[in-house]
Amino acid sequence: MTVFTLRTLGFPEIRRDDRPCPLALRKGLALLIHLAEAGGPVGRDAIATMLWPESAEDLVRARLRRLLHRLQAVLGDDALAIDRSTVRWSPAIDLQVESQLFEQACDRGDFEQACRLYGGDFLAGFSPGDCPQFDEWAFFRREALRGRAIQALERMVHDKNAAGDYAAAAAYAGRLVELDPLSEVYGRHLIRNLLRAGDRAGAERHLAALTQRLRDELGVAPEAETLALLNAGETSAAEAPPPTRYASGGGVHLAFQTYGAGRVDVLVLPGFVSHVERVWEEPRCRTFLSSLAGMGRLILLDRRGVGLSDRVGSAPSVDATARDIGTVLDAAGSRRVVLFGASEGGPACIKFAADFPDRVAGLVLFASLAKGSAAPDYPYTLKPGQYDMWLRQLVEVWGGPAGIETFAPSLSGDPRARAWWAGLLRAASSPGAIKGVLEALRDTDVRHLLGRISVPTLVLHRRGDNAVRIGAGRHLASRIAQARFVELDGADHWPFAGDQQPVLAGIRQFVGSLAA
Repeated sequence: MTVFTLRTLGFPEIRRDDRPCPLALRKGLALLIHLAEAGGPVGRDAIATMLWPESAEDLVRARLRRLLHRLQAVLGDDALAIDRSTVRWSPAIDLQVESQLFEQACDRGDFEQACRLYGGDFLAGFSPGDCPQFDEWAFFRREALRGRAIQALERMVHDKNAAGDYAAAAAYAGRLVELDPLSEVYGRHLIRNLLRAGDRAGAERHLAALTQRLRDELGVAPEAETLALLNAGETSAAEAPPPTRYASGGGVHLAFQTYGAGRVDVLVLPGFVSHVERVWEEPRCRTFLSSLAGMGRLILLDRRGVGLSDRVGSAPSVDATARDIGTVLDAAGSRRVVLFGASEGGPACIKFAADFPDRVAGLVLFASLAKGSAAPDYPYTLKPGQYDMWLRQLVEVWGGPAGIETFAPSLSGDPRARAWWAGLLRAASSPGAIKGVLEALRDTDVRHLLGRISVPTLVLHRRGDNAVRIGAGRHLASRIAQARFVELDGADHWPFAGDQQPVLAGIRQFVGSLAA
Protein backbone atom coordinates (compact mmCIF):
# COMPACT_ATOMS: atom_id res chain seq x y z
CA MET A 1 0.00 0.00 0.00
CA THR A 2 1.26 3.45 -0.90
CA VAL A 3 2.05 5.58 2.16
CA PHE A 4 1.62 9.36 2.01
CA THR A 5 2.94 11.45 4.90
CA LEU A 6 1.70 14.99 5.29
CA ARG A 7 3.74 17.29 7.51
CA THR A 8 1.46 20.00 8.85
CA LEU A 9 3.25 21.13 12.03
CA GLY A 10 5.63 23.69 10.63
CA PHE A 11 5.86 24.53 6.93
CA PRO A 12 3.91 21.78 5.11
CA GLU A 13 5.47 19.01 3.06
CA ILE A 14 4.12 15.88 1.33
CA ARG A 15 6.08 12.63 1.01
CA ARG A 16 5.16 9.48 -0.91
CA ASP A 17 6.74 6.29 0.41
CA ASP A 18 9.16 8.50 2.35
CA ARG A 19 10.25 10.44 -0.76
CA PRO A 20 9.44 14.14 -1.15
CA CYS A 21 6.68 15.09 -3.59
CA PRO A 22 7.82 18.50 -4.85
CA LEU A 23 4.69 20.60 -5.26
CA ALA A 24 5.04 24.20 -6.42
CA LEU A 25 1.26 24.75 -6.39
CA ARG A 26 0.33 26.65 -3.22
CA LYS A 27 -3.39 26.20 -3.78
CA GLY A 28 -2.84 22.57 -4.58
CA LEU A 29 -0.99 22.09 -1.29
CA ALA A 30 -3.74 23.96 0.54
CA LEU A 31 -6.35 21.68 -1.03
CA LEU A 32 -4.47 18.50 -0.07
CA ILE A 33 -4.09 19.71 3.53
CA HIS A 34 -7.77 20.61 3.78
CA LEU A 35 -8.81 17.24 2.37
CA ALA A 36 -6.52 15.42 4.80
CA GLU A 37 -7.93 17.32 7.78
CA ALA A 38 -11.51 16.73 6.60
CA GLY A 39 -10.93 12.98 6.56
CA GLY A 40 -13.56 12.35 3.90
CA PRO A 41 -15.08 13.71 0.69
CA VAL A 42 -15.34 17.47 0.23
CA GLY A 43 -17.68 19.03 -2.29
CA ARG A 44 -16.20 20.60 -5.40
CA ASP A 45 -18.28 23.74 -4.82
CA ALA A 46 -16.88 24.13 -1.30
CA ILE A 47 -13.34 23.74 -2.63
CA ALA A 48 -13.94 26.28 -5.37
CA THR A 49 -15.34 28.84 -2.93
CA MET A 50 -12.38 28.35 -0.61
CA LEU A 51 -9.65 28.65 -3.27
CA TRP A 52 -11.12 31.15 -5.74
CA PRO A 53 -13.69 33.18 -3.79
CA GLU A 54 -13.96 36.08 -6.25
CA SER A 55 -13.98 34.22 -9.58
CA ALA A 56 -16.84 33.39 -11.92
CA GLU A 57 -18.37 29.91 -11.64
CA ASP A 58 -17.28 28.60 -15.04
CA LEU A 59 -13.74 29.87 -14.56
CA VAL A 60 -13.52 28.30 -11.11
CA ARG A 61 -14.64 24.91 -12.38
CA ALA A 62 -12.01 24.99 -15.12
CA ARG A 63 -9.30 25.99 -12.66
CA LEU A 64 -10.26 23.19 -10.29
CA ARG A 65 -10.15 20.60 -13.09
CA ARG A 66 -6.67 21.76 -14.12
CA LEU A 67 -5.48 21.78 -10.51
CA LEU A 68 -6.70 18.24 -9.85
CA HIS A 69 -5.06 17.03 -13.07
CA ARG A 70 -1.72 18.54 -12.05
CA LEU A 71 -1.98 17.09 -8.54
CA GLN A 72 -2.54 13.61 -9.96
CA ALA A 73 0.47 14.07 -12.21
CA VAL A 74 2.68 14.80 -9.19
CA LEU A 75 1.16 12.41 -6.63
CA GLY A 76 0.10 9.55 -8.90
CA ASP A 77 -3.34 8.50 -10.10
CA ASP A 78 -3.95 6.44 -6.94
CA ALA A 79 -3.66 9.36 -4.51
CA LEU A 80 -7.03 11.05 -4.93
CA ALA A 81 -10.56 9.77 -5.35
CA ILE A 82 -12.42 12.19 -7.61
CA ASP A 83 -15.99 12.10 -8.87
CA ARG A 84 -18.31 14.68 -10.43
CA SER A 85 -19.25 16.33 -7.11
CA THR A 86 -16.55 15.51 -4.51
CA VAL A 87 -12.81 15.09 -3.97
CA ARG A 88 -11.01 13.17 -1.24
CA TRP A 89 -7.80 11.38 -0.49
CA SER A 90 -8.14 7.82 -1.76
CA PRO A 91 -9.19 5.25 0.88
CA ALA A 92 -6.81 2.83 -0.86
CA ILE A 93 -3.70 4.66 0.36
CA ASP A 94 -2.23 5.00 3.86
CA LEU A 95 -2.38 8.69 4.75
CA GLN A 96 -0.49 9.86 7.84
CA VAL A 97 -1.19 13.45 8.87
CA GLU A 98 1.20 14.91 11.44
CA SER A 99 -1.35 17.12 13.20
CA GLN A 100 -3.73 14.18 13.59
CA LEU A 101 -0.95 11.93 14.96
CA PHE A 102 -0.18 14.69 17.47
CA GLU A 103 -3.81 14.88 18.60
CA GLN A 104 -4.05 11.11 18.90
CA ALA A 105 -0.99 11.12 21.17
CA CYS A 106 -2.63 13.80 23.34
CA ASP A 107 -5.89 11.84 23.46
CA ARG A 108 -4.21 8.70 24.77
CA GLY A 109 -2.13 10.64 27.30
CA ASP A 110 1.22 10.08 25.57
CA PHE A 111 2.34 13.67 26.08
CA GLU A 112 6.01 12.90 25.53
CA GLN A 113 5.25 11.62 22.02
CA ALA A 114 2.95 14.57 21.44
CA CYS A 115 5.75 16.99 22.31
CA ARG A 116 8.10 15.18 19.93
CA LEU A 117 5.58 15.49 17.12
CA TYR A 118 4.90 19.19 17.67
CA GLY A 119 7.75 20.67 15.68
CA GLY A 120 6.05 23.98 14.99
CA ASP A 121 2.70 25.69 14.64
CA PHE A 122 0.16 24.39 12.14
CA LEU A 123 1.17 25.44 8.60
CA ALA A 124 3.69 27.95 9.99
CA GLY A 125 4.68 30.42 7.29
CA PHE A 126 2.27 29.00 4.70
CA SER A 127 -0.69 30.61 2.94
CA PRO A 128 -2.11 29.88 -0.51
CA GLY A 129 -2.67 33.62 -1.05
CA ASP A 130 -5.99 35.38 -1.70
CA CYS A 131 -7.92 32.65 0.13
CA PRO A 132 -9.38 34.27 3.27
CA GLN A 133 -11.65 31.30 4.00
CA PHE A 134 -8.70 28.90 4.03
CA ASP A 135 -6.60 31.30 6.11
CA GLU A 136 -9.40 31.65 8.67
CA TRP A 137 -9.82 27.87 8.88
CA ALA A 138 -6.06 27.44 9.28
CA PHE A 139 -5.98 30.10 12.03
CA PHE A 140 -8.56 28.30 14.17
CA ARG A 141 -6.90 24.94 13.58
CA ARG A 142 -3.50 26.43 14.45
CA GLU A 143 -4.74 27.92 17.71
CA ALA A 144 -6.46 24.68 18.74
CA LEU A 145 -3.30 22.63 18.15
CA ARG A 146 -1.13 25.25 19.85
CA GLY A 147 -3.32 25.09 22.94
CA ARG A 148 -2.96 21.33 23.09
CA ALA A 149 0.81 21.64 22.63
CA ILE A 150 1.01 24.03 25.58
CA GLN A 151 -1.01 21.63 27.68
CA ALA A 152 1.23 18.69 26.68
CA LEU A 153 4.38 20.65 27.52
CA GLU A 154 2.93 21.71 30.88
CA ARG A 155 2.16 18.09 31.70
CA MET A 156 5.70 17.04 30.79
CA VAL A 157 7.24 19.77 32.97
CA HIS A 158 5.08 18.51 35.83
CA ASP A 159 5.90 14.82 35.23
CA LYS A 160 9.65 15.26 34.70
CA ASN A 161 9.88 17.49 37.74
CA ALA A 162 8.06 14.93 39.87
CA ALA A 163 10.47 12.25 38.60
CA GLY A 164 13.51 14.36 39.50
CA ASP A 165 14.63 14.71 35.88
CA TYR A 166 15.18 18.45 36.13
CA ALA A 167 17.21 18.80 32.94
CA ALA A 168 14.34 17.33 30.92
CA ALA A 169 11.82 19.49 32.81
CA ALA A 170 13.92 22.55 31.94
CA ALA A 171 13.96 21.56 28.26
CA TYR A 172 10.18 21.33 28.15
CA ALA A 173 9.86 24.59 30.12
CA GLY A 174 12.13 26.22 27.56
CA ARG A 175 9.68 25.28 24.82
CA LEU A 176 6.85 26.80 26.85
CA VAL A 177 8.84 30.03 27.11
CA GLU A 178 9.27 30.03 23.33
CA LEU A 179 5.48 29.75 22.91
CA ASP A 180 4.70 32.45 25.51
CA PRO A 181 7.82 34.55 26.19
CA LEU A 182 6.05 37.00 28.55
CA SER A 183 4.74 34.39 30.97
CA GLU A 184 6.55 34.61 34.29
CA VAL A 185 5.02 31.26 35.29
CA TYR A 186 6.79 29.55 32.39
CA GLY A 187 9.91 31.61 33.01
CA ARG A 188 9.95 30.46 36.64
CA HIS A 189 9.46 26.84 35.55
CA LEU A 190 12.55 27.16 33.37
CA ILE A 191 14.73 29.01 35.89
CA ARG A 192 13.71 26.75 38.79
CA ASN A 193 14.49 23.54 36.90
CA LEU A 194 17.79 24.87 35.58
CA LEU A 195 18.80 25.61 39.17
CA ARG A 196 17.73 22.14 40.29
CA ALA A 197 19.72 20.66 37.41
CA GLY A 198 22.81 22.56 38.58
CA ASP A 199 22.91 25.06 35.69
CA ARG A 200 22.99 28.36 37.57
CA ALA A 201 24.61 30.18 34.65
CA GLY A 202 21.75 29.11 32.40
CA ALA A 203 19.21 30.22 35.01
CA GLU A 204 20.89 33.63 35.28
CA ARG A 205 20.93 33.98 31.50
CA HIS A 206 17.24 33.19 31.19
CA LEU A 207 16.31 35.53 34.04
CA ALA A 208 18.19 38.33 32.28
CA ALA A 209 16.38 37.56 29.02
CA LEU A 210 12.98 37.49 30.77
CA THR A 211 13.76 40.78 32.51
CA GLN A 212 14.62 42.38 29.17
CA ARG A 213 11.48 41.09 27.48
CA LEU A 214 9.22 42.34 30.28
CA ARG A 215 10.93 45.74 30.20
CA ASP A 216 10.76 46.07 26.41
CA GLU A 217 7.23 44.73 25.88
CA LEU A 218 5.39 45.77 29.06
CA GLY A 219 7.58 48.35 30.74
CA VAL A 220 7.63 46.32 33.98
CA ALA A 221 10.16 44.41 36.08
CA PRO A 222 9.90 40.73 37.07
CA GLU A 223 7.91 39.95 40.19
CA ALA A 224 9.69 39.48 43.50
CA GLU A 225 8.89 35.76 43.35
CA THR A 226 10.82 35.44 40.09
CA LEU A 227 13.83 37.37 41.37
CA ALA A 228 13.86 35.33 44.58
CA LEU A 229 14.59 32.16 42.66
CA LEU A 230 18.21 33.13 42.12
CA ASN A 231 18.61 34.84 45.47
CA ALA A 232 17.51 31.82 47.46
CA GLY A 233 17.82 29.06 44.88
CA GLU A 234 14.11 28.28 45.35
CA THR A 235 10.94 30.05 46.33
CA SER A 236 9.80 29.22 49.82
CA ALA A 237 6.89 26.86 50.25
CA ALA A 238 4.76 29.84 51.28
CA GLU A 239 5.58 31.75 48.07
CA ALA A 240 5.34 28.90 45.58
CA PRO A 241 1.93 28.08 44.11
CA PRO A 242 0.42 24.78 45.22
CA PRO A 243 1.22 21.67 43.14
CA THR A 244 -1.24 20.60 40.48
CA ARG A 245 -2.86 17.19 40.92
CA TYR A 246 -5.17 15.16 38.67
CA ALA A 247 -8.42 13.38 39.38
CA SER A 248 -9.99 10.99 36.87
CA GLY A 249 -13.70 10.71 36.27
CA GLY A 250 -15.64 9.53 33.24
CA GLY A 251 -12.41 8.99 31.32
CA VAL A 252 -11.38 12.66 31.78
CA HIS A 253 -8.40 13.86 33.82
CA LEU A 254 -9.21 16.99 35.80
CA ALA A 255 -6.53 19.38 37.03
CA PHE A 256 -6.98 20.70 40.55
CA GLN A 257 -5.04 22.17 43.45
CA THR A 258 -5.55 22.36 47.20
CA TYR A 259 -4.08 25.12 49.32
CA GLY A 260 -4.27 25.99 52.99
CA ALA A 261 -6.22 24.29 55.76
CA GLY A 262 -9.29 24.89 57.84
CA ARG A 263 -12.53 23.52 59.22
CA VAL A 264 -14.27 23.96 55.87
CA ASP A 265 -13.27 23.52 52.22
CA VAL A 266 -13.84 26.27 49.65
CA LEU A 267 -13.99 25.09 46.02
CA VAL A 268 -13.62 27.84 43.42
CA LEU A 269 -15.14 27.28 39.99
CA PRO A 270 -14.33 30.33 37.82
CA GLY A 271 -15.99 31.56 34.66
CA PHE A 272 -15.71 30.29 31.10
CA VAL A 273 -11.91 30.01 31.11
CA SER A 274 -9.37 29.09 33.77
CA HIS A 275 -5.87 27.75 34.34
CA VAL A 276 -5.04 26.58 37.86
CA GLU A 277 -1.36 27.48 37.56
CA ARG A 278 -1.48 30.74 35.64
CA VAL A 279 -4.05 32.31 37.97
CA TRP A 280 -1.27 32.59 40.57
CA GLU A 281 0.77 34.73 38.17
CA GLU A 282 -1.49 37.80 38.60
CA PRO A 283 -0.65 39.51 41.92
CA ARG A 284 -4.23 40.62 42.70
CA CYS A 285 -5.61 37.19 41.88
CA ARG A 286 -2.92 35.54 44.01
CA THR A 287 -3.82 37.81 46.93
CA PHE A 288 -7.50 37.01 46.53
CA LEU A 289 -6.92 33.25 46.42
CA SER A 290 -4.54 33.38 49.38
CA SER A 291 -7.21 35.25 51.33
CA LEU A 292 -9.76 32.56 50.52
CA ALA A 293 -7.26 29.94 51.67
CA GLY A 294 -7.15 31.78 55.00
CA MET A 295 -10.86 31.01 55.47
CA GLY A 296 -10.53 27.27 54.82
CA ARG A 297 -8.80 24.78 52.56
CA LEU A 298 -8.93 26.18 49.03
CA ILE A 299 -9.70 23.82 46.11
CA LEU A 300 -9.13 25.13 42.57
CA LEU A 301 -10.51 23.30 39.55
CA ASP A 302 -10.11 23.49 35.77
CA ARG A 303 -13.30 22.10 34.26
CA ARG A 304 -12.97 19.53 31.48
CA GLY A 305 -11.82 20.96 28.17
CA VAL A 306 -10.21 24.04 29.74
CA GLY A 307 -6.86 24.90 31.32
CA LEU A 308 -4.76 21.92 32.41
CA SER A 309 -7.66 19.45 32.34
CA ASP A 310 -8.10 17.08 29.41
CA ARG A 311 -9.40 18.51 26.17
CA VAL A 312 -12.68 16.88 25.17
CA GLY A 313 -14.49 16.62 21.87
CA SER A 314 -17.54 18.58 23.00
CA ALA A 315 -18.33 21.61 25.14
CA PRO A 316 -18.74 20.72 28.82
CA SER A 317 -22.39 20.79 29.89
CA VAL A 318 -23.65 21.94 33.27
CA ASP A 319 -24.31 18.30 34.20
CA ALA A 320 -20.78 17.22 33.19
CA THR A 321 -19.17 20.08 35.11
CA ALA A 322 -21.26 19.28 38.20
CA ARG A 323 -20.03 15.68 38.00
CA ASP A 324 -16.48 16.99 37.71
CA ILE A 325 -16.97 18.95 40.94
CA GLY A 326 -17.87 15.69 42.68
CA THR A 327 -14.87 13.89 41.18
CA VAL A 328 -12.45 16.54 42.44
CA LEU A 329 -14.08 16.69 45.88
CA ASP A 330 -13.67 12.92 46.16
CA ALA A 331 -10.01 13.11 45.10
CA ALA A 332 -9.37 15.91 47.60
CA GLY A 333 -11.06 13.98 50.41
CA SER A 334 -13.65 16.70 50.92
CA ARG A 335 -16.86 15.84 52.75
CA ARG A 336 -18.42 19.31 53.18
CA VAL A 337 -17.61 22.26 50.97
CA VAL A 338 -18.51 25.85 50.31
CA LEU A 339 -18.92 26.22 46.55
CA PHE A 340 -17.76 29.52 45.06
CA GLY A 341 -19.23 29.83 41.58
CA ALA A 342 -18.01 32.90 39.71
CA SER A 343 -19.85 34.02 36.58
CA GLU A 344 -20.36 30.99 34.29
CA GLY A 345 -19.13 28.73 37.10
CA GLY A 346 -22.34 29.46 38.99
CA PRO A 347 -24.77 27.18 37.10
CA ALA A 348 -22.69 24.01 37.70
CA CYS A 349 -22.35 24.90 41.40
CA ILE A 350 -26.13 25.39 41.53
CA LYS A 351 -26.62 21.98 39.93
CA PHE A 352 -24.28 20.27 42.39
CA ALA A 353 -25.82 22.01 45.42
CA ALA A 354 -29.32 21.02 44.29
CA ASP A 355 -28.35 17.38 43.74
CA PHE A 356 -26.00 16.89 46.72
CA PRO A 357 -27.07 19.22 49.54
CA ASP A 358 -25.51 16.88 52.12
CA ARG A 359 -22.05 17.63 50.65
CA VAL A 360 -22.49 21.41 50.43
CA ALA A 361 -22.14 23.58 53.52
CA GLY A 362 -22.87 26.76 51.60
CA LEU A 363 -23.06 28.32 48.15
CA VAL A 364 -21.46 31.61 47.07
CA LEU A 365 -22.45 33.02 43.68
CA PHE A 366 -20.43 35.97 42.41
CA ALA A 367 -21.50 37.91 39.28
CA SER A 368 -23.37 34.80 38.20
CA LEU A 369 -26.57 33.98 36.34
CA ALA A 370 -29.18 31.26 35.93
CA LYS A 371 -29.60 31.49 32.15
CA GLY A 372 -27.03 32.18 29.45
CA SER A 373 -29.15 34.28 27.11
CA ALA A 374 -32.23 36.46 27.40
CA ALA A 375 -35.84 35.33 27.12
CA PRO A 376 -39.14 37.20 27.49
CA ASP A 377 -39.22 36.24 31.18
CA TYR A 378 -35.46 36.66 31.68
CA PRO A 379 -34.22 40.04 30.37
CA TYR A 380 -31.00 40.16 32.39
CA THR A 381 -28.47 39.11 29.76
CA LEU A 382 -27.85 39.39 26.02
CA LYS A 383 -30.43 38.22 23.51
CA PRO A 384 -29.26 35.17 21.51
CA GLY A 385 -28.41 37.27 18.45
CA GLN A 386 -26.50 39.81 20.54
CA TYR A 387 -24.72 36.99 22.34
CA ASP A 388 -23.60 35.42 19.06
CA MET A 389 -22.28 38.79 17.86
CA TRP A 390 -20.35 39.28 21.12
CA LEU A 391 -18.97 35.75 20.83
CA ARG A 392 -17.77 36.35 17.25
CA GLN A 393 -16.01 39.52 18.35
CA LEU A 394 -14.36 37.73 21.28
CA VAL A 395 -13.12 34.87 19.12
CA GLU A 396 -11.74 37.24 16.48
CA VAL A 397 -9.36 38.84 18.99
CA TRP A 398 -8.48 35.64 20.88
CA GLY A 399 -4.78 35.48 21.65
CA GLY A 400 -4.74 39.07 22.84
CA PRO A 401 -6.34 40.36 26.07
CA ALA A 402 -9.81 39.61 24.69
CA GLY A 403 -12.66 41.22 26.60
CA ILE A 404 -10.58 42.70 29.42
CA GLU A 405 -12.27 46.09 29.02
CA THR A 406 -15.59 44.42 29.89
CA PHE A 407 -14.37 41.88 32.44
CA ALA A 408 -12.00 44.17 34.36
CA PRO A 409 -12.25 47.84 33.36
CA SER A 410 -10.07 48.85 36.32
CA LEU A 411 -7.23 46.70 34.91
CA SER A 412 -7.72 47.32 31.19
CA GLY A 413 -4.94 49.93 31.09
CA ASP A 414 -2.42 47.82 33.03
CA PRO A 415 0.13 46.31 30.58
CA ARG A 416 1.07 43.46 32.92
CA ALA A 417 -2.57 42.53 33.56
CA ARG A 418 -3.30 42.60 29.82
CA ALA A 419 -0.33 40.36 29.06
CA TRP A 420 -1.31 37.96 31.85
CA TRP A 421 -4.90 37.68 30.62
CA ALA A 422 -3.81 37.17 27.01
CA GLY A 423 -1.37 34.46 28.06
CA LEU A 424 -3.95 32.72 30.25
CA LEU A 425 -6.43 32.66 27.37
CA ARG A 426 -3.90 31.14 24.99
CA ALA A 427 -2.86 28.52 27.53
CA ALA A 428 -6.39 27.69 28.66
CA SER A 429 -8.16 27.19 25.35
CA SER A 430 -8.25 27.91 21.63
CA PRO A 431 -10.65 30.15 19.69
CA GLY A 432 -12.59 27.21 18.25
CA ALA A 433 -12.81 25.34 21.56
CA ILE A 434 -13.89 28.37 23.57
CA LYS A 435 -16.52 29.12 20.96
CA GLY A 436 -18.09 25.75 21.77
CA VAL A 437 -17.88 26.39 25.52
CA LEU A 438 -19.58 29.76 25.21
CA GLU A 439 -22.23 28.44 22.84
CA ALA A 440 -23.07 25.87 25.51
CA LEU A 441 -23.30 28.68 28.07
CA ARG A 442 -25.67 30.59 25.79
CA ASP A 443 -28.04 27.62 25.93
CA THR A 444 -27.64 27.03 29.69
CA ASP A 445 -30.74 27.36 31.86
CA VAL A 446 -30.79 26.27 35.52
CA ARG A 447 -33.76 28.37 36.64
CA HIS A 448 -35.71 25.20 37.39
CA LEU A 449 -33.07 24.22 39.97
CA LEU A 450 -33.14 27.42 42.04
CA GLY A 451 -36.16 26.35 44.09
CA ARG A 452 -34.34 23.14 45.03
CA ILE A 453 -31.40 24.91 46.68
CA SER A 454 -31.68 24.22 50.41
CA VAL A 455 -28.22 25.27 51.57
CA PRO A 456 -27.26 28.74 52.86
CA THR A 457 -26.46 30.94 49.87
CA LEU A 458 -24.65 34.26 49.43
CA VAL A 459 -25.13 36.17 46.16
CA LEU A 460 -22.61 38.95 45.45
CA HIS A 461 -22.82 41.30 42.47
CA ARG A 462 -21.26 44.64 41.53
CA ARG A 463 -23.70 47.30 40.41
CA GLY A 464 -21.75 48.38 37.33
CA ASP A 465 -20.90 44.88 36.01
CA ASN A 466 -21.30 44.99 32.21
CA ALA A 467 -20.47 41.33 31.62
CA VAL A 468 -23.37 39.98 33.72
CA ARG A 469 -25.90 42.61 34.73
CA ILE A 470 -26.88 42.98 38.34
CA GLY A 471 -30.46 41.97 37.53
CA ALA A 472 -29.19 38.41 37.04
CA GLY A 473 -27.83 38.40 40.58
CA ARG A 474 -31.08 39.81 42.00
CA HIS A 475 -32.99 37.10 40.14
CA LEU A 476 -30.83 34.37 41.70
CA ALA A 477 -31.26 35.72 45.22
CA SER A 478 -35.02 36.15 44.86
CA ARG A 479 -35.53 32.51 43.87
CA ILE A 480 -33.17 30.73 46.28
CA ALA A 481 -34.87 30.24 49.62
CA GLN A 482 -31.96 30.92 51.96
CA ALA A 483 -30.12 33.45 49.81
CA ARG A 484 -28.64 36.72 51.06
CA PHE A 485 -28.01 39.31 48.36
CA VAL A 486 -25.19 41.87 48.63
CA GLU A 487 -24.82 44.66 46.09
CA LEU A 488 -21.26 45.95 45.76
CA ASP A 489 -19.82 49.09 44.24
CA GLY A 490 -17.68 48.85 41.12
CA ALA A 491 -17.83 47.60 37.54
CA ASP A 492 -15.30 44.73 37.50
CA HIS A 493 -16.65 41.29 36.68
CA TRP A 494 -13.64 39.49 38.17
CA PRO A 495 -13.87 39.25 41.97
CA PHE A 496 -10.17 40.02 42.48
CA ALA A 497 -10.20 43.13 40.25
CA GLY A 498 -11.06 46.52 41.67
CA ASP A 499 -11.79 46.66 45.39
CA GLN A 500 -11.67 43.02 46.45
CA GLN A 501 -11.95 43.71 50.18
CA PRO A 502 -15.78 44.00 50.29
CA VAL A 503 -15.99 40.72 48.36
CA LEU A 504 -13.66 38.97 50.77
CA ALA A 505 -15.38 40.49 53.80
CA GLY A 506 -18.75 39.17 52.66
CA ILE A 507 -17.37 35.69 52.02
CA ARG A 508 -15.42 35.65 55.28
CA GLN A 509 -18.53 36.51 57.29
CA PHE A 510 -20.57 33.91 55.40
CA VAL A 511 -18.01 31.11 55.80
CA GLY A 512 -17.52 32.03 59.45
CA SER A 513 -21.23 31.67 60.11
CA LEU A 514 -21.18 28.18 58.60
CA ALA A 515 -18.21 27.05 60.66
CA ALA A 516 -19.58 28.48 63.91
